[in-house]
Amino acid sequence: MAFKCSTSSAILAASVMVFNSGCGGASASTSGGGGQQNTVSSPAIATAPALSGAVVVTLSDTTSGATIFYTLDGSNPTTLSPQYEGPLLVASNLTLSAMATATGKAQSNTATQSFSPSIPSGTLVWSEEFSNSTGAKAEPNPQLWTYDTGNSGFGNQELETYCAWDSSVSPCDNSHPNAYVDTSGILHIVAQSPGTGVYTSARMKTQGLFSFQYGRLEVRAQMPEEQGLWPSAWMLGNNYLTAGWPASGEMDIMERVNAATSPDWNEGSIHGPGFTGSAIGTKYYYPTGQSAAGWHTYGMIWKPGSIAYYVDDSTHPYATFTTSSIAAYNGSSWPFDFGPGFIILNLAVGGNYPGAPDATTQFPAEIQVDYVRIYTS
Repeated sequence: MAFKCSTSSAILAASVMVFNSGCGGASASTSGGGGQQNTVSSPAIATAPALSGAVVVTLSDTTSGATIFYTLDGSNPTTLSPQYEGPLLVASNLTLSAMATATGKAQSNTATQSFSPSIPSGTLVWSEEFSNSTGAKAEPNPQLWTYDTGNSGFGNQELETYCAWDSSVSPCDNSHPNAYVDTSGILHIVAQSPGTGVYTSARMKTQGLFSFQYGRLEVRAQMPEEQGLWPSAWMLGNNYLTAGWPASGEMDIMERVNAATSPDWNEGSIHGPGFTGSAIGTKYYYPTGQSAAGWHTYGMIWKPGSIAYYVDDSTHPYATFTTSSIAAYNGSSWPFDFGPGFIILNLAVGGNYPGAPDATTQFPAEIQVDYVRIYTS
């Protein structure tokens, strides 16, 4: 078991509070006048400490129904800028500017805050260590993780019903949770078959609770290898709710299907406007004697105009995709520089990609996750 760093519970608990001043060498200001009854109030910028001088930033507005737009390059935000969807990690020197709109009111003045943490490359700036001191199976941190639920097929004709920690409507059973943290600090995402042809699992996500843009993301995990199972660790852009898929962009860090092969593999892919499906993806083949069923560190190095994937060794990516990688696809555009994204961990059952489980598939089956960490790139 890997060494456990400080957990993210305190970080995200603090991030929902509104502070009057920044931290980590930040300075804030609000341009213009304001305070008029028919003008939206200026957004408040709150910060909470992450690791190594990084902060988690939360934006809020006191005007009812206000929508916040922001930029991270010091430029004035407009309604075409990223829309605020939840707390975001700031681990680099930048200037955040935010304004708000609301129906029937004039646009707010712009609030601005500069950050200068000057953190060296390769520094751990955020982590989720799945700590658990309860002595029993515990709920994954609800200040960080929420869930997709139901059995809509999720665009792939999948067979599972996704259940949250406390889901109790059949076939979900909260006495046998599909996602929990054990007493040693390991997250379990469990696919179960409570009846013939009935499957439950979990799809956890940080949507609306935590996001980041640029850096090196690592997930230390081991995967199940059974016919019809589809374990994944991936990201979607925060604009998923407003722009939809694939305009939001999708980054697949850990992904494989079905029983083990020889050599065994993991695939890293990207999806966006004009390049979906199997258009842009690369398989990593494990060295002899290794498989996805063992513990591995799955990583993504995200930089402006570039996404690289690696397994176990961040100095040797097995795939690097850039804006030039999509040039041959008609109507394509690179969505990964628009704004931050959120993290998803899930175990799908069946669907177009893996096919259905069969008589060889063993249930319960599970992904185990030791940690999720973010470093400066």
